[in-house]
Amino acid sequence: MSDSLSIERERELIALAQQGDHRAFAELARDAQRRMWAVALAVTGNQHDAEDALQNALTAIWKNLDRFEPRARFSTWAYRITSNAALQVVRSRRETLDPDAGLEEASTESAVDSQVTSAMVVRTALAQLPDDFRQALVLREYGGLSYQEIAEQQAIPVQTVKSRINRGRTQLRAALVELGVDGG
Repeated sequence: MSDSLSIERERELIALAQQGDHRAFAELARDAQRRMWAVALAVTGNQHDAEDALQNALTAIWKNLDRFEPRARFSTWAYRITSNAALQVVRSRRETLDPDAGLEEASTESAVDSQVTSAMVVRTALAQLPDDFRQALVLREYGGLSYQEIAEQQAIPVQTVKSRINRGRTQLRAALVELGVDGG
């Protein structure tokens, strides 16, 4: 999954955005937004929270753009901030949300497309994972980041990233089986 902006164009836009150019920032954000959305949705498990997380992430990215270090791609940094923003939304709403809310409707709604239903089940299963496992797995599977990029962004060894992803996949399979999905 390569980014559509060249590294040269990305660096040019970053320099402009760091000087306050809103159009340059908008182009950077537009380039990363589809996968930022996927990360936010995968971590939060619902559209409303994902929208909040994405908005929080974009605001944080704009406010902290001067701290961006070009050793990594802008999109990698943006996915990490999005993942953190989504985790914050999940944590802040965790005590008020009923984890089973809406499951009955989703499972009995015959008109729901099977792909949408599958995505809902995966999001429900992802929500059951510990934050560290979910974050690493989402950055890898939805963000398309390499093990090395995840390790750099989380300031942990690559082996820890691999372990978290492996354990996350194992727990995800178990959660899917528990939700009635055969084979995970």
